[in-house]
Amino acid sequence: MIQLGLRNVGLNVEVSSKEEAIRKAGRLLAESEHIQSEYIESMMAREATANTFLGNGIAIPHGLPKDRDLILKTGISVVQIPHGVEWNPGERVHLVVGIAAKSDEHLQILTNLTHVLDDPATIDRLTRTNNPDEIIERLTRGSSSDSGGSEAEGDFDQFVDLPILGKAGLHARPATAFVNLAKSFESDVRVRYRDQVANGKSLMSLLKLGVEEGQTIRVMAQGADAAEALRSLQAAVEAGLEEEEEPAQTPLITLPALDLEGEAISGVSASPGIAIAPFYPYRRGRIQFSETADDPEQEVIRLRHAIDQARAELQRLYDDMRQRSGEAQAAIFAAHQELLDDPELLEATTAQIPPNHSAAWAWQRTYEDRAKSLAALKDAVLAGRAADVRDVGQRVLKYLADHVEAGSDLPDHPVILLADDLTPSDTAGFDPVQIQGFCTAAGGATSHTAIIARSLNIPAVVGAGEAILSLQEGTTGILDGNGGKLYPHPNEADLQRAQQAQTEQRALQDVEQQTRFAPALTTDGHRIEVVANIGSPEEAEQAVQAGGEGVGLLRTEFLFLGRDQAPSEAEQQQALQRMAQALNGLPLIVRTLDIGGDKAVPYLNLAKEENPFLGVRGIRLCFQQPDLFEAQLRAIYEAAKTGYLRIMFPMIATLEDLRAAKTIAESVRNTVNGPPVEIGMMVEVPSAVLLADQFAREVDFFSIGTNDLTQYLLAMDRGHPALAKQADGLHPTVLRAIAHTVEAAKAAGKWVGVCGGVASESLGAMILSGLGVAELSVSIPSIPTVKAALRRQSFAQMQRLARRALQCATAAEVRSL
Repeated sequence: MIQLGLRNVGLNVEVSSKEEAIRKAGRLLAESEHIQSEYIESMMAREATANTFLGNGIAIPHGLPKDRDLILKTGISVVQIPHGVEWNPGERVHLVVGIAAKSDEHLQILTNLTHVLDDPATIDRLTRTNNPDEIIERLTRGSSSDSGGSEAEGDFDQFVDLPILGKAGLHARPATAFVNLAKSFESDVRVRYRDQVANGKSLMSLLKLGVEEGQTIRVMAQGADAAEALRSLQAAVEAGLEEEEEPAQTPLITLPALDLEGEAISGVSASPGIAIAPFYPYRRGRIQFSETADDPEQEVIRLRHAIDQARAELQRLYDDMRQRSGEAQAAIFAAHQELLDDPELLEATTAQIPPNHSAAWAWQRTYEDRAKSLAALKDAVLAGRAADVRDVGQRVLKYLADHVEAGSDLPDHPVILLADDLTPSDTAGFDPVQIQGFCTAAGGATSHTAIIARSLNIPAVVGAGEAILSLQEGTTGILDGNGGKLYPHPNEADLQRAQQAQTEQRALQDVEQQTRFAPALTTDGHRIEVVANIGSPEEAEQAVQAGGEGVGLLRTEFLFLGRDQAPSEAEQQQALQRMAQALNGLPLIVRTLDIGGDKAVPYLNLAKEENPFLGVRGIRLCFQQPDLFEAQLRAIYEAAKTGYLRIMFPMIATLEDLRAAKTIAESVRNTVNGPPVEIGMMVEVPSAVLLADQFAREVDFFSIGTNDLTQYLLAMDRGHPALAKQADGLHPTVLRAIAHTVEAAKAAGKWVGVCGGVASESLGAMILSGLGVAELSVSIPSIPTVKAALRRQSFAQMQRLARRALQCATAAEVRSL
């Protein structure tokens, strides 16, 4: 632990300027032999390029990284200025903490400072005290000591101690999952980590704990459903809080870093790839606003309205990112929405508005304080979430501003973007055709900005330092995302070598893409049809472009959810015709409405069920809502007049269900004079498997929904936070059910498809194909990969693999194959 001695504390100092305050802090460090005196000029130079105001009267001046050789040993100094000094317009500092960081020993003091920020009484006491020991004790207090009260203060009687096992600790996405679950209970939920207690229903409060991997938290609850809350939260934490590994976005083979002759600026590789293009400096527009306002109540109304506008904007961004890159990347913006809903953030802002501050001033002050608290945390991933807080904060601030100065427009030609830093929102809006790569002065490889860059396949280097900001616009450079370097002045030989490496790497990345339209023929000539699972008209065209040979599952629920009344028959027909047109003759399997009591659909007046997965859902709901069912069937048959559609009924458990559904469908077909359409059914409940031979005589095809079938066979809710990871579709029980279904269908001359999650995995696709499944319906991004995996095998090999899988005792054994 770093020592802060009496020689390093200056009390009751009077200064007339920020410069004088910084020099005073520097002299204390020099006099205590922590730095050479030249380091003071480095502290001044750092202040010219970065704001070291931490918030609530505290500033932390420090030197430039390049001057660390002037530091003799890590240390800090404290200058107390009771009357304060203006740091920047509107920022007044009373405590100046000078930092000379040769290692990371100072980080505990920074962490302690973040806790002081939220305690006005402590700040006031440290500002006025005449006892230097009081300042020393508060800033160097060990992490296990108490922060001003008894150890039990703020605790509840009911609690459970849990380790955080996620690779990045309790960062944004797992914290969001915790908060969302905590909010579903009436009881108050608190989380203790060492000497800190957080509101378990506040994302910002949880993030500020800075919980790292392997650390233990105490989850506490108090209220009517406290015991149930603790059980659910314990299960969720033990299951990993929905944390998933970031899916690999790198090429199958990654080329090594470039080794060029020219000068290189080193940073950190954030996204692989090579870019060769002109430099383009990117600057975000300045947001201008008044600090004062006359009507506090009106300012609170303005604040809430701005938050609502930002929330709607984030929802659009979430939807767009989900469509472009998938759920994992889109979850970043779900976490941003959760930050907007954080009760502590709103309360802290509204508390600062009276008597005469503007909502914009109060909001900026609040979110900046939170961001700086996070940035000071030792864990790089958690510290990186400060960028997310600022991203959300600036999104709201734009709606509160008096004027937003125009920033840099995104270019309409290929460039390497240069920026101080980029937010996740900035990056999500990039078009990889124009933004060939980017390099930032700040940032880290674990930031959400980096994650999005990888998902968009944009090469990126971060943390390259401020030298990149002075590079001449229009100068052609080389960005090496593999090696984390930017070459600002490449010679002709460097350009040729980079172009060659770029060509090779793109070829490797395109191997699967180039063959995506070829059929999935095994090495011995057996064909497996690979189609797509989709949930919107836009995805039909995307499926074709990805190499899909049709649509194996259209989730029609997208037409019914998130609205106040059911879609009209014309609206449904138009959507189906649009998708059929995009498929241009390829088959479109339309699953009829599959909704139950677990979905919020107000106009259906669904009764609350004790167990909606065993209740009125799927075809059962359609029987109870015949007008809704028949309108959907009419739309399907009308669309089938101009496209290749098949109908599939969900949640078929009995022969009576299937026969009733077919009778209604045939009646509707006759009414609209529709064409004959193949009729299939989902195999997703155990009874459908056991009676597969009977069902096979009455349908044209089966589609096995492995997600639900796994859930019902293993009696494990696939959404349960503690059980979801055990509900594995490659469990031998599920594979044997699939094998039984395929044999029954084959005996009746019918084909079987699979539209569950395991079909999107290469191993799952091979085992299912070996079992005799004829069609795999997978997520759109998985189509090229699954097809390529099947082409590399013989059908005989996959049959042998499937036989071995059926003999396994556990899902783990299957996966070890």
